[in-house]
Amino acid sequence: MDQHSVDVAIVGGGIVGLAAGLALTDRFPRCSVAILEKEGDVARHQTGHNSGVIHAGIYYRPDSHKARLCVEGVRLLKAFCDANGVPYENCGKVIVATTGAELGALQTLYERGTANGVPGLRVISPEELRAIEPHARAVRAILSPETAIVDYTAVARAYADTLQQRGVQVHTATAVRAVRPADGRLHVETTGGTVSAGSLINCAGLHADVVARRMGAAPDVRIIPFRGEYYTLRAGLALVRGLIYPVPDPEFPFLGVHFTKRIQGDVEAGPNAVLAFAREGYRMRTVHPRELLATLGFAGFWKMGRKYWRTGVYEFYRSLSKAAFVHALQKLVPDLQAADLVPGGSGVRAQAVTRDGVLLDDFHIVETPRAIHVLNAPSPAATASLAIGRHIAALAGRSFGLAG
Repeated sequence: MDQHSVDVAIVGGGIVGLAAGLALTDRFPRCSVAILEKEGDVARHQTGHNSGVIHAGIYYRPDSHKARLCVEGVRLLKAFCDANGVPYENCGKVIVATTGAELGALQTLYERGTANGVPGLRVISPEELRAIEPHARAVRAILSPETAIVDYTAVARAYADTLQQRGVQVHTATAVRAVRPADGRLHVETTGGTVSAGSLINCAGLHADVVARRMGAAPDVRIIPFRGEYYTLRAGLALVRGLIYPVPDPEFPFLGVHFTKRIQGDVEAGPNAVLAFAREGYRMRTVHPRELLATLGFAGFWKMGRKYWRTGVYEFYRSLSKAAFVHALQKLVPDLQAADLVPGGSGVRAQAVTRDGVLLDDFHIVETPRAIHVLNAPSPAATASLAIGRHIAALAGRSFGLAG
């Protein structure tokens, strides 16, 4: 690609960027679209390191974007998988209250899920829980029978295949270096040449705020990378049948360590949530000095740190101590032993933080002249991807003046 001209350029070949392309080409068939992905293939970062859960929509405030788009997204995603031969499994999920102190929060989750229209959701007794997950222990639990698992890399590749069948160019190994407005268009300078676009959609994930600033925008948030580390249950161990989750801390936008059956058949245990020293810091030893200094120079980071320092210190301790990790998991499955776990993979979550130190919990999509920036799309963004794409396409139609 040396020179290329399109109506809309989408930066980022993760699942949200690809879904935005699908929605644009659905809604505006005459709109020409190019996907610009810096890696050699799609879905190489948050999408490809996802645990693979199709979330049902339990956790989210009923008036939030997450609630609406997740519940809509489940329906759209499963229909897409059915139509395109991408396997998924409705394995079900339990959220367990392990002490009486968690019962109030469990009830709140049940009420939220019910208000959001999650199908089949119900509160179950310890005896009912044991029939579903014989090794789990709780004083009460929530059962979500329609929660499912899938391989999101396979989903993203199916999205990309569909886009290419529609004539959309998915340019991999094409990193965006600069965006220059000129002659009423945006000239996107990449490692593969220049793309002239009428408008741009920024779905750059871990680098979304950087892309926004390269366009001259002043985003109201900064992306802080948090690494999530997993163990894997050793092969042949029959301690977990599906998905076992704790009652999450309502003050912290992470779900806590849990057990996740994967579509490949193995079971992951985790993740924790530790500050990463690089935006793509999948290992603790991975340090990007410039990115780390940018994080440390952001006032919102220190305000966040003052609020959550105890949690942060514990997460780092648990990262370094397998015993501490095992202890947290044993609250859900007491029969688990340290020897049952082997080191697994990791992912990095792009967490938007405000200048006041607030960790944004909802999706955050900002419009600027000729551009839409997806600045916070954490879980359940993969589940909600097709619904997020439709939301972005509606914004684009209004803001970019696209014609069907």
